[in-house]
Amino acid sequence: MEGSKERIVLNIGGVRYETYSSTLQTFPGTKLCNLTEPHAPSIYDYDPATKEFFFDRSAEIFGYVLNYYRTKHFHCPIDICRSVLEEELAFWEINETQLAPCCWLKLNSKEVQPEDFNVWDENEQTDDQCLIVQTERRDFSWRARWQPKIWDIFEKPFSSFSAKCLAFVSLLFIVGIVIIFCEETKAQFEFFTANFTSVGYSEVSHNDHAPYYHQAAYLLHLELFCVLWFTFEFSVRFCVCPDKKLFFQNPLNVVDFLSLFPVYIELFVAGQIQGMPSLGLWLGFVRIVYLLKLLKISKLIETPLILRVLCYTFKSILREICILLMILAFETLFFGSLFFYGELLGSHPSYRGELYFTDILICFWWALITLTTVGYGDIIPLTTAGQVMAALAAVFGMLTIIIPIPIFLVKFKSYYDIAIFKQRLKRSKKL
Repeated sequence: MEGSKERIVLNIGGVRYETYSSTLQTFPGTKLCNLTEPHAPSIYDYDPATKEFFFDRSAEIFGYVLNYYRTKHFHCPIDICRSVLEEELAFWEINETQLAPCCWLKLNSKEVQPEDFNVWDENEQTDDQCLIVQTERRDFSWRARWQPKIWDIFEKPFSSFSAKCLAFVSLLFIVGIVIIFCEETKAQFEFFTANFTSVGYSEVSHNDHAPYYHQAAYLLHLELFCVLWFTFEFSVRFCVCPDKKLFFQNPLNVVDFLSLFPVYIELFVAGQIQGMPSLGLWLGFVRIVYLLKLLKISKLIETPLILRVLCYTFKSILREICILLMILAFETLFFGSLFFYGELLGSHPSYRGELYFTDILICFWWALITLTTVGYGDIIPLTTAGQVMAALAAVFGMLTIIIPIPIFLVKFKSYYDIAIFKQRLKRSKKL
């Protein structure tokens, strides 16, 4: 009894705390509990004159730690940094899971992990660092001197006046090739409606008067002119690229590479395309990559903040997105099957009308459209059982879509706050 009433004095960063030894023995195995051992003065910083243990730690947080030993409920101040709290708890050998639920929720609602904060700096380590490494080498050839300059002209639109002019010219060619692509689709649609539909989608028409696939010559020449510019631009960028592997890991560079082939293939098989009419349509389909080149406009924006925030947000919730897709796939199969058999079993024997589906795959299509709350109306339930299944599918689909939205919003706000802070930090450094 006398041992439990023994008092122990702790000097934490200049602030004295006095408590009973029995209080420190509440959680055996921790550092504060070890202070009650007889050999503690020889292990820790103990002052025999004042009879107190000294620790050069945060006195503010220790007050909450000592209160945890007294009440067995660990609370923390709202304005504390999560990293500092974890460091102090690790020093006092206390598990952070002991944090009270009320404080845990408040602390995690404003939590920003260090790895989330540093992701911006990691993603800014681009090919420029490779160029710096190369220029640091003792190579005084013309390539070593001109490579960084050419790379900046083609990759950094705001680095110089020449880079701005080149970016503007490239943008004109991209807009031009998109307009040409839209004009070429008219001839493809006319050929398809006039030839394919009349012969039941056969590859070669047996009708002697069937129209030939013919693309306007001026459109093909204009497209070739644009692609020649893209070929020149891609070749220069590839030659001066500091790292060829990283170059092709960029999706925009892959799009640039694929966009070079359609017009060359069409020119190469110009004489044989009449024997393979579907080839012209497939080449038109491949030309969709021209539209993806419009994404390069983002380079003309000096700081595409929203795009970067969205990218990092989707990466951080990729696991949740996969789980959501799995749930959606299960619901599609489940409600599609229920709708299929509900319509069949719910039909009256005297019913002579035709249902809106022919097999269960069409029902899966209906289930997916209903779960995503699109509801085209091409397939509708005719029986009472089918209508009940449709109502359940609509309700579950709405819940499936609504529930993940808060997760996305929380992550987006977290990354957006980090991005804003980074921008302000850069501006303050420039000043």
